[in-house]
Amino acid sequence: MRKSIPFMQIRGGSSKGLFFNAADLPSDTTEKDHILLAAMCGLGPDDPRQIDGLGGADPLTSKVAVVSISERDDADVDYEFVQVVPGGERTDRTQNCGNILAGVVPFALETRMIPAGDHETVARVFMVNSSSICTVRIPTPGGQVTYAGDARIDGAPGTAAPVSCNYADITGSTCGSLFPTGNLIDTIDGVEVTCIDNGMPVVLLRASDLGKSGYEMPSELESDADLKERLEGIRLRVGNVMNLGNVRDKTVPKMTLISPPRANGLVSTRSFIPHRVHAAIGVLAAVTVATGCLIPGTIADSVVRMPAEQDSHRYVIEHPSGDVSVSLNLDTSGDVPLVLEAGIIRTARALSRGEVFLPEGV
Repeated sequence: MRKSIPFMQIRGGSSKGLFFNAADLPSDTTEKDHILLAAMCGLGPDDPRQIDGLGGADPLTSKVAVVSISERDDADVDYEFVQVVPGGERTDRTQNCGNILAGVVPFALETRMIPAGDHETVARVFMVNSSSICTVRIPTPGGQVTYAGDARIDGAPGTAAPVSCNYADITGSTCGSLFPTGNLIDTIDGVEVTCIDNGMPVVLLRASDLGKSGYEMPSELESDADLKERLEGIRLRVGNVMNLGNVRDKTVPKMTLISPPRANGLVSTRSFIPHRVHAAIGVLAAVTVATGCLIPGTIADSVVRMPAEQDSHRYVIEHPSGDVSVSLNLDTSGDVPLVLEAGIIRTARALSRGEVFLPEGV
């Protein structure tokens, strides 16, 4: 018999994905992934086009959020992020996704998991992948979700209602520490790198050390087979020393080329995620890059440009589609600054609601 599962598709930040109520999916991870792969890829899990499923044939549009009412005292909803790898016949939960997180509270409101406030709704989201909390604030005039507003983010068209995301206790959330190798700089295959995790495992590399300006468009970098092979070699080597194990089939760490900013940013970035080049930059990757730029002694020292005036601790990270502004609350009393809280503004929009039909036999 044909089986179907309720879902919503939501654009969160510069990504989009399918959102499911955890109650509609198996609790067993293997069984759950079998269904998610069927929903996203249909009968073609090894087809990078995802032509037989609802996936978007790109890492930024092949994402899943599994949401449930939280049983924790410090959270309202739980959010499990699942990256479906196009053409890879597999899923990955190593990382979080801050863009998709922007759609979690709207989804919880749309499906009546949580009540809406009269003017705005503030909800605490427990990020299952990293066991950390993000407090999300969205406007809900008259107790209704609204997606219309004046907030604009680079990497997504038009304007929408702002989604304020404030992350706490994300330092070393995946790797166990801010600098998992114990060093501010490591040399891997003759290239100086900084391995850092403030919510997202990232390897910072100076673009010039790899013969690049750092201002190339993503398509140009993706077509450079020699560069991609060299970066993958470094990524595989740092996986173990970053406490990530064998990362051959994982989507982290993100290999991020940095270069001097061209506008008003701290730094310009080109982020491999890990084999495609991000059209912008991930939310938590931007937080981690900004953190690396603010700590003296990393490879960013020679390329970062600190703003002349600090505006509420907001820092701009440039990317191929524009830039993103990150707010960092720093404790500078120690030898190394400690990030107490990181904030970022995203937008979201509900795109569709319905049932995904699974292939017969699933």
